Amino acid sequence: MTYLQLDLQFFSGEKTEKATPKKREDTRKKGQVAKSQDINTAIALFFIFLSLMLLGPFLRMRLTNLFIKVFSEYTQWGLTFDSIQLIIVEVLGYIGLTIAPVLGVAFISAIASNLAQIGFLFTTEPLQFKLDKINPISGFKKLVSPRAIVELVKSLLKISFVAVVTVTVLWSRKDEVLMLAFKDLDSALAFFGETTIFIGIAGAISLFIIGVLDYIYQRYDHEKNIRMSKQDIKDEYKNIEGDPLIKSKIKERQRQMAMSRMMSEVPEADVIITNPTHYAVAIKYDETNPLHQAPYVVAKGVDYVALKIREIADHHQVMIIENRPLARALYRDVEINQDIDESYYQAVAEILAYVYRLEKKA
Repeated sequence: MTYLQLDLQFFSGEKTEKATPKKREDTRKKGQVAKSQDINTAIALFFIFLSLMLLGPFLRMRLTNLFIKVFSEYTQWGLTFDSIQLIIVEVLGYIGLTIAPVLGVAFISAIASNLAQIGFLFTTEPLQFKLDKINPISGFKKLVSPRAIVELVKSLLKISFVAVVTVTVLWSRKDEVLMLAFKDLDSALAFFGETTIFIGIAGAISLFIIGVLDYIYQRYDHEKNIRMSKQDIKDEYKNIEGDPLIKSKIKERQRQMAMSRMMSEVPEADVIITNPTHYAVAIKYDETNPLHQAPYVVAKGVDYVALKIREIADHHQVMIIENRPLARALYRDVEINQDIDESYYQAVAEILAYVYRLEKKA
């Protein structure tokens, strides 16, 4: 008894195959890539707090000068619409210039973290309006999907990590916190600033650890979502390479055109060397043609093509010479529009000389 094995994937459409390079490129163009937003946030926070630590004296000086100007100069101005407008513009401009370095660091770190994860990618596909984005049924399915559960667990982990880091840092400095009542204002502010920056950097590091785990999951989930069935791969191959039936018709048409061009050269040949029935090779020698320094093949064929070459040669009174070894050798070794090899010079020259003598007598 013979059993016939069938791959049920062709019928079920189960997506078990890895995505092809084309599928990956198409999904990338749509903005569907594997990345973790937590890594971007963690890197941005880390460099923001690092820049605050390095630029602390500069920021303190700028804010102190602002307070001095507000309480020593602006309080002396009259409350008019123009004065209030000028105060707002000056204060906002001053604050903007003060925090510009920190914002620049945040912007550069966010771009760098994105480039590190997905490389350069510009697409407007995620911004396009789609009705399924406001579909309540689709929204409810997303709420109960595995991805939603993962996001919930991830949010709880982030809150827990940040809380643990904050409590740990404050507990390690509890003695200094209790002694703040006996310190002056500058010392208290310095302590709060240092502690805040330390908590921010430690929180960013913990968030980065969560981001790395999230990135691993995002890669897994992305690979799972772009999987293809075997039928999908076959359809993609057809779209890229074209339908095999159409390709065969195109090739057949190309062969017919090439055959037509070749047959049009037969009347211009000097001699047809035959097998006599199976092979036919049309030879031409034109010493004025700079492309050919020796006799060259203008047409060749076997069986039916050889018969057509002989018929055209008879119709246009082109000499046909039988030479079985030479016909086979020329057909095998010389392509169309190619000069014959030196090893065939003597044999072909003798045939051409014979043909020229007969034409001269005629």
